[in-house]
Amino acid sequence: MNFNQTIFSSATLLVSIPLSRREIYNVCMDQPMKIISDGIWNHPNGSSPAQSAYTMLQIQMAGFLLGPTIPTGPFEKYKKMLFPFGSADILNTVSSLGFSFFLFITSVQMDLSLITKTGKKAWVMALSSYFVSIAIGFSVMNLLSSQLEQINDDYDSFSSLPMVIVTQGGVSFAVVSTLLNDLGILNSELGRLALSTAFVNDLTGGIAAGFGADYVKSVQLGFPILVTNVVAFFVYLIGIPLIGRPAMKWIVKNTPEGKPVSKIYIYSIIVSFLGLGFFAGYFNQPFLVGAIILGLAVPEGPPLGSELVSQLELFCSWFLTSIFVTCCTMKVDLKACVPLSFFVVVFFFILLAQLIKMLLCMGICRYCKMPYSDGFCLALILSSKGVVDVCSYVLMFDSMAQNKQVIGVLIVSVLVLGTTSKIGVKALYDPSRKYAGYQKRNIMSLKQNHELRIVACIQKTYQVIHMKNVLQLCSPCPENTLVADILHLMELVGRSTPIFIAHRLQQKVGSSYNYSGELIVTFDLFERDYAGCATANTYTAISPMALMHEDVCHLALDKNAAIIILPFHLKWGGDGSIELEDNNIRSFNSRVLERAPCSIGILVSRGPAGFSAANYKVAMVFLGGADDREALCLAKRFTKNLGNRLFVYRLVAYDRDMSNWEDMIDDEELREVRGAYGKLENVTYEEHTIEDASQTTVFIKDIANKFDFIMVGRRYGMRSSQTYGLENWTEYSELGVIGDLLASPDMETRASVLVVQQQSTAVS
Repeated sequence: MNFNQTIFSSATLLVSIPLSRREIYNVCMDQPMKIISDGIWNHPNGSSPAQSAYTMLQIQMAGFLLGPTIPTGPFEKYKKMLFPFGSADILNTVSSLGFSFFLFITSVQMDLSLITKTGKKAWVMALSSYFVSIAIGFSVMNLLSSQLEQINDDYDSFSSLPMVIVTQGGVSFAVVSTLLNDLGILNSELGRLALSTAFVNDLTGGIAAGFGADYVKSVQLGFPILVTNVVAFFVYLIGIPLIGRPAMKWIVKNTPEGKPVSKIYIYSIIVSFLGLGFFAGYFNQPFLVGAIILGLAVPEGPPLGSELVSQLELFCSWFLTSIFVTCCTMKVDLKACVPLSFFVVVFFFILLAQLIKMLLCMGICRYCKMPYSDGFCLALILSSKGVVDVCSYVLMFDSMAQNKQVIGVLIVSVLVLGTTSKIGVKALYDPSRKYAGYQKRNIMSLKQNHELRIVACIQKTYQVIHMKNVLQLCSPCPENTLVADILHLMELVGRSTPIFIAHRLQQKVGSSYNYSGELIVTFDLFERDYAGCATANTYTAISPMALMHEDVCHLALDKNAAIIILPFHLKWGGDGSIELEDNNIRSFNSRVLERAPCSIGILVSRGPAGFSAANYKVAMVFLGGADDREALCLAKRFTKNLGNRLFVYRLVAYDRDMSNWEDMIDDEELREVRGAYGKLENVTYEEHTIEDASQTTVFIKDIANKFDFIMVGRRYGMRSSQTYGLENWTEYSELGVIGDLLASPDMETRASVLVVQQQSTAVS
C-alpha cells in the first residue's frame, strides 16, 4: 500500500478531526484526558510534542525500543502482544493521515509574504547553502568513486549517496521555527533572519524535489510523459495559490470580526486538501504535496489560519503525528548499518554537506559584518534536523528510494544534528545581553524639562482607557513633552513567524485582518488633543506568549525609553471584586521586570475608566530607596498640570540612622519637594513617623480612598521597620509590599496604583 492509498483508507477519521481542543476534552470528559489536555494548553512555548526537539527525541527512542534495533530479551513476547501481526500497518495507516495534516498545519502557519520581505542576505544564504553544498557533495562523490568501490564490494549500497547529499542541502522551516521557539529566540534578530533563510531554503528544496520526482519517475516512460508531468506539476504549483488564495480571502472577508470561521468553510478546506492530494498522484507526486501547497495558500493568522490550527492541532499534531514518528522509527534497524566502513562513508558525506553549509553561512554573515558567534549560531540553526526529516527519510525507504542501511545512518544523523544544534545555540547566543544596563535609562537621569519617553504595553482592550489616563496624568505641555510608544501585544496563533507592525509607517501584513484598530484611533485622538506636546506611536507585536517580553524590551531599547508601563494581570469589576485573572500576563510582567533596559511601572487599574484629566488627586507614598526616588521623579512631572494635586507622604522609621547613605540620598531628593515644589498650591508634603508594619497598614488604609491615583516604589528585597513582617504576607511579589497592600482584594479602594521599579544595572 503506497502513501496515497494509506491516506484515503484513513479518510473515515475526517468526521472527528474538526474538533477544537476544548470540544475534544468535552467529548472525553475523564480525568486522564484532562491531565493530558492541561499539559497541552499550558505548554511553555506552544509547540506540540511532534515539534518539540526534546520530546521528538523521546518519541524516536520509543520507536527504537519498540522496533528491531534494541533487543528486548524476555520482554519480546510483550512487544508481540502489544503489536500483533498486521497491527503496525493499521497504526501506520491511521497516523499517516495525522502527519499529512501536520504538514498542512505547518504550511498554514507559514507567511508566504516572507518571499517579498526577505532581504538579500537571507536569499543568498538560502540558495547558496542548498545548491553549493549539493554541487560540492556530488563533486567529491565523483572524485572518490574508485575508492568507494574498493571500500565496499557491494557498490550498490552507495547508490543512495546522491539522495543523501540532496537531503542534507535543505532545511525544514517547521524544524527551524520549533527550535527557535524552544530556545526562546523566535522573535530575536537572529531568529527572524533564520526563519527567512529557512523559508526560502525549504521552498526551494520542495520545488526542486517536486520536479526531480517527476523526472525520476517519468524518465522510464519516455519524454512525452516527462513533459506532461512537469507541466502538470507546474500548473498545480501555480494554480492552487492563484485560485485558493482569493477564495480563502473571500472567506476571511465574509467572516464577521471577532467571530469564528463557519464550520462549513473548515470542512470544505479539508475536503479540498484530500482531493488535491489524490489528484497529485496522477502526475507522480506524493499526497503530501497537496497538503503543503494548499496550506501555503491559506492566509496565516486570524481568523482562518488560527481557526484551522485550533481545530486540527490537538488531534493531528499532538496525537497522530507522534504515533506516526514512533511507527517510522520502529521500521529502522540500526543493526543493519554494517559494515563500519559503510557507516563511516555515509556519515562522512552528511558531515561534508553540513560543514559546507556552515562555512557558507558564516562567511556570508561575516561579509555582512555580523559577529562570528552570531554567524556560527545561525549556521547551527540551519543545520538542525527534526521530525519532518525523520518522516521524510522513512517515506523514502517505503518507496524504495533508499535502502535500510542508509536510512539508519540518516536517522542517527538527525539525532546528532538536532541535539548539537540546540545545545550549541543555547550555549553561545544570549539575546538578553543587549539589554545590559550600561547606560542610564530612567526618569531620575533626565534633565529638567527634558522629554519623557514611555513604552506603554496593552494586551486587552479594557486596558486602553486606563493606559490613556496615565499618559494624560503625565501632563504633556510645551515644557513637559511626552513621547509615548504604545505596543499592542497579541499572542501568535495560526502562524509560525512573529510580526511587528509600526502603524505610523502604514506597514502592511499579508492578511486583511484589522490589527489594533481601536487602539490606533484612541491614541491618534490623544495625540491630536495634545498637539505639539505629545507624540503617540502605535505598534502591534504578534509573538508567542513566552517571548513577548523580547518585543517590549527591544522597543524600549530602540526608542531610548525611560520607563515601560505594564498592565497588572487582574481586572476588577464595578463592585470591587476580581472579574478576571490572567496568569499569562503576570508571567509576562515578571520576565520584563527581569530584563528591561529601563525603569518599569506596573499599572493596577482599580478606578473608573475615565475621569477628567484636570482633576487628578495623586498620592506618593515614600519609604526610601531607588525605586521610591524614581517614582517621586515621575510624580513631580504630574504637577506640571496645575489641575493635578500631588500629596507626598514620607513614612519615616522611628529608629532610622541619619548617617545612612541611602537616607541621605532620600533627603536630598525630597529637599526640592519641601522647597520649590512645596511652595506650589497643588503640592503637599507630609512626614509620618512609623514604628512598625501595623501602623504602615493603618496609614495605607486611611489614604486608600482619598485619592484617584497612588504611586509607590516596588522596593523589592528591601527590609525596613515600616514593612517588617509584611513581606511574608505578600501575594504579588512584583508589586512590592506597599503595592501588594493596595492591590489586595481586601483593600476597599477605587484608586489606581502605579508601582515603579528603577532600571536595574544588571540583567538576569
